Amino acid sequence: MKTKLSNSEISALSLELSMLLHAGVSVADGLSLMAQGGRGEEKELLSTLARKMDDGAGLAEAFRETGAFPSYVCGLVEVGERSGRTEEALSALSDYYESRARLERRVKSALLYPAVMLMLMLTVIGVLLVKVLPVFDDVYASLGSRLTGVAGGLLTIGRWLDGAMPVLWALLALAVLFLVLFAGVESFRDKVMTTWRKRWGDRGLSRKLNNARLVQALSMAMESGLPVEEALDMAERLMEDAPGAAARCVDCRVRLDNGSSLGEALRDSGILSAGDSRLVELGQRSGAADAAMKRTAVKLSEEGENALEGAVSRVEPALVLVCSVLVGLILLSVMLPLTRIMVVIG
Repeated sequence: MKTKLSNSEISALSLELSMLLHAGVSVADGLSLMAQGGRGEEKELLSTLARKMDDGAGLAEAFRETGAFPSYVCGLVEVGERSGRTEEALSALSDYYESRARLERRVKSALLYPAVMLMLMLTVIGVLLVKVLPVFDDVYASLGSRLTGVAGGLLTIGRWLDGAMPVLWALLALAVLFLVLFAGVESFRDKVMTTWRKRWGDRGLSRKLNNARLVQALSMAMESGLPVEEALDMAERLMEDAPGAAARCVDCRVRLDNGSSLGEALRDSGILSAGDSRLVELGQRSGAADAAMKRTAVKLSEEGENALEGAVSRVEPALVLVCSVLVGLILLSVMLPLTRIMVVIG
């Protein structure tokens, strides 16, 4: 059995369950029906869930015991079961994890080409420094000259790289090993990502994305029938991988306990901007706080995705510019002295 489902798999499973519940099918029967159409590990997981439900366990408890679902899913489903709104909770989870899966796909596709291009350009620059410049230096030596200035400095760098090649190969091997472990070993990837989020994962763009996740968690909890205070407590638990965001949840809860309105608490704790908090404030006054929070969550998610795509889209032209300048500098530093020599000879 899988240790953890992917975002796409969680989204699909939640959507199918919510549709079956909407059609009047019980959760246990729905899981049994889904298991009949499943294959391999998916069928084993669904059968296990259905068996646990038949034994009297709740859906959130069954999810938690399999270990295949993140605490985020288990917590929200538990809220839905307590409030009698399991279908709404599953539907919200389906939308949330589909958006996360879509974001992952867009980021991977956007980063793949720049990463490949960077490796190719670094290889070209390395070949120029290590293999090509010494050839030109020998040519200059046969003409009674030497590479000087920028070209001489680049030649020195190339010789240093050539001498350090065993160390560079070892570092490259370590980098490849790290990438293989990061891509293939889930526990290692989780540890790396957890460490990164705790130390640097709440700044700039990451902070924007964390706030979007936090508001989305609040929206789903409130949509599932949970009071605002309990929704904040649950969001804090679900944001444990981002201590900065969890601290903002605590601060917001304290402000609510001190008499602030929801919009004011969200604004003053740094979760929402003034404009977004005003929308939540109006929603609370009109009795539609959950709808206002959902709209705000969608807006923040879109802004976070657009900001991430914008940052990624700037990587490619920056790489092209830097590498083109380096290659041009190397070629010009070699060809200009050669031109002068040819003029003198001619």
